[in-house]
Amino acid sequence: MARIGILGAGSWGTALAILLHDNGHDVTVWSIHEKEVEMLNTTRRHESKLPGVEIPEGILFTTDMKETMSDKDVCVLAVPSPFIRSTCQKMKAYVRAGQIIVNVAKGIEESTLYTLTDIIEEEMPYADACVLSGPSHAEEVSRRLPTTCVVSARTRKTAEYLQSVFVSPVFRVYISPDMLGIELGGALKNVIALAAGTADGLGYGDNTKAALITRGIAEIARLGIKMGGRPETFYGLTGIGDLIVTCASVHSRNRKAGYLMGKGYTMQEAMDEVQMVVEGVYSAKAALTLAQKYQVEMPIVEQVNKVLFENKNAEEAVKELMIRDKKMESDSVQW
Repeated sequence: MARIGILGAGSWGTALAILLHDNGHDVTVWSIHEKEVEMLNTTRRHESKLPGVEIPEGILFTTDMKETMSDKDVCVLAVPSPFIRSTCQKMKAYVRAGQIIVNVAKGIEESTLYTLTDIIEEEMPYADACVLSGPSHAEEVSRRLPTTCVVSARTRKTAEYLQSVFVSPVFRVYISPDMLGIELGGALKNVIALAAGTADGLGYGDNTKAALITRGIAEIARLGIKMGGRPETFYGLTGIGDLIVTCASVHSRNRKAGYLMGKGYTMQEAMDEVQMVVEGVYSAKAALTLAQKYQVEMPIVEQVNKVLFENKNAEEAVKELMIRDKKMESDSVQW
């Protein structure tokens, strides 16, 4: 049995708490919101995030970060990506040297272009920063539906330890040394999912969705490989796998926000309607800046930014993607 502290009591943090409790671990979950903690401890439900899901009695919810982190074998960082740095700054006082911190959020910090584990390592250089990612909607994990993820760490020893902590009959875990590729895949797929949702909102069909997914992973892989990620990562669970589930699922908040924008909502109206942090909106500008920095062509990301931040008509953005200059599907394939 491991002692585990989870920072963040949203849908993903709560779903992982249920998984880890089922695995026999001692689980404490921190939230910054007193009313949320009171509700979760009293009702054992999170109806707004995980409707119909019963939370086991053995999971403790608290607003006391020290209690959540002290003497823990593993700390899981499950707050939304825009709040990773501010949460890390609060965590500093309670982190011991070598403390394992597993990031499960997905995003890139716009101001620095850092991945989320980069932020953890900058704020807490004495911690052992890791990442867990993959096609894993909280709604399904909380209902114990079969799910597969990948964990990555700086050392194989830590990765294998976390694999043993998280793995279960309904949650298969692979390990990989490619932390950078895993985080880039997780962050960038949210931007593509906004485009896929927008296409759905416009009334386009499966052909359009398939094109966005396949050309989307081509963009993600081009940038990720240029930055040092491994090609295998982008064509694995944390790349194409995560992209497929995010673009196609009714659970995807990024797809839903895009869908609403396709229906004519503004970006802010769509985010308000979703009522959860839409990670793709926060990663879109960073993705475009990275594309420019590394001189990588990312036309879908470019059009998403124009729709989000320049009030470009979504239908016009799709049209521009369709009438771009004629190209080879893959530059690496020769006649």
